[in-house]
Amino acid sequence: MAFALLTSVPPVFGLYTSFFPVLIYTLLGTGRHLSTGTFAVLSLMTGSAVERLVPEPLSGNLSGIEKEQLDAQRVGAAAAVAFGSGALMLGMFALQLGVLATFLSEPVVKALTSGAALHVLVSQLPSLLGVPLPRQIGCFALFKTLAAVLTALPRSSPAELTISALSLALLVPVKELNVRFRDRLPTPIPGEIAMVLLASVLCFTSSLDTRYNVQIVGLLPGGFPQPLLPSLAELPRILADSLPMALVTFAVSASLASIYADKYSYTIDSNQELLAHGVSNLVSSLFSCFPNSATLATTSLLVDAGGNTQLAGLFSCMVVLSVLLWLGPLFYYLPKAVLACINISSMRQMFFQMRELPQLWRISRVDFAVWMVTWVAVVTLSVDLGLAVGVVFSMMTVVCRTQRVQCLALGLAEGTELYRPLRESHKLLQVPGLCILSYPAPLYFGTRGQFHRVLEWHLGLGEGRKEAPKTDGPPDAAAEPVRVVVLDCSGVTFADAAGAREVVQLASRCRDAGIHLLLAQCNASVLGTLTQAGLLDRVTPEQLFVSVQDAAAHALERLELNGPKTCTVWV
Repeated sequence: MAFALLTSVPPVFGLYTSFFPVLIYTLLGTGRHLSTGTFAVLSLMTGSAVERLVPEPLSGNLSGIEKEQLDAQRVGAAAAVAFGSGALMLGMFALQLGVLATFLSEPVVKALTSGAALHVLVSQLPSLLGVPLPRQIGCFALFKTLAAVLTALPRSSPAELTISALSLALLVPVKELNVRFRDRLPTPIPGEIAMVLLASVLCFTSSLDTRYNVQIVGLLPGGFPQPLLPSLAELPRILADSLPMALVTFAVSASLASIYADKYSYTIDSNQELLAHGVSNLVSSLFSCFPNSATLATTSLLVDAGGNTQLAGLFSCMVVLSVLLWLGPLFYYLPKAVLACINISSMRQMFFQMRELPQLWRISRVDFAVWMVTWVAVVTLSVDLGLAVGVVFSMMTVVCRTQRVQCLALGLAEGTELYRPLRESHKLLQVPGLCILSYPAPLYFGTRGQFHRVLEWHLGLGEGRKEAPKTDGPPDAAAEPVRVVVLDCSGVTFADAAGAREVVQLASRCRDAGIHLLLAQCNASVLGTLTQAGLLDRVTPEQLFVSVQDAAAHALERLELNGPKTCTVWV
């Protein structure tokens, strides 16, 4: 119910979203420890879309009938967004695009959820203070909301402020106790349930809703809504909102399922997860549910409580069903400020993800930069734009790292079979006229220039030797002209047409310069691309080898050496 308010729909629709999707995922999902339903990040994104599609009138003074009509339109918009995101995930399943989860790296997902948690906190401030304010959407919405709250602070309700303070004073310590003593507690302390009961009883006995105008949940309709197909006319308008929600749903759910699958030694099927969440969102939208996914907090609670299979979701469905059929009237006097406090306290795990930043800085400065850029973009712009910025920046870092290939000279240490960097091992035996080159990066249009310069520098072809930067290679490597070169392709994971043509041109230049070129350890994909580009017109099949050792042995025979079979290896 708390996340329903975050979505800008009546609380009862949060109960629907905690029933139908859970039931469907239990039947189709592969994550045994995954708990699905309402998720703060998706609720926030859906609420922003709903507020934009169905804005509240500027007058703000709505009659009861007008309020019901506005709520009905917003429920329809939220259901249409769920329908669109479910349809997109089913399309991704049909195309077997489960691999897309790999493009949302762990720093991007964690920064996204942490930044969204800050949005959730700020968006709940009006409810905590009892100040009715229009919801801010779009870029810089967080700062606009903060400015509006500070302006309206003198008009805050003392009663709702007191309720919020007492609720947080109970919920936050209970959350901390559940985390610190999870191994000793037979089951987590139900702080939210206790707070809901206490606040409802206090509001009922003291008539806070009439005496102090405290906002309450009101009547929860019993039973289930009639199945209704969302308006298809709305789909073009909500497509831009459905796509990022589909990606966030799949990314969070797949990553969370993978974490527990690795922990408990079983596997998940990414494409089956797409099907499960696609069907879950699509079918549940027919029952007026808003977008849903796996949730961080309830999954952790489920594991702590001993849940080991998808059947655990059926028991939570039974609890929600009892509320929908019989216990709904008990929540009539529940203050909405308590729901806002539950929203904030549930963000604890997302806020504490920032504690991992020092360790991330030590492990990888690039991942730290991805985390910070994504978080700043989410906080300053919006959740969906921040996601786009994070994904693009993350992919840019991968591309940039392929451009910075380091050349490292290795040699065979005397008396051993181990290759050592020249700066570490000085007693190395080198073969005049032989050079082994390994290029540890994909060979595509973005790296072909670097590949061209590095190879020309090492082989002394053209003007590349003068233009290329310094490397760790020996300064006397060119004292003897290179007569045989072995190109180790084990680090070339793929090659496009531009990269393949560059290798073919290299073969031509080597042949013209009298250098015998040998290729080693090309995988099937790379070899197929090189063949299609015409490599076999420049080299013979006898110049292709399965391993670098075989190629080096052939090179030594060609050089007619009788001494020790040693050489310099370039990486």
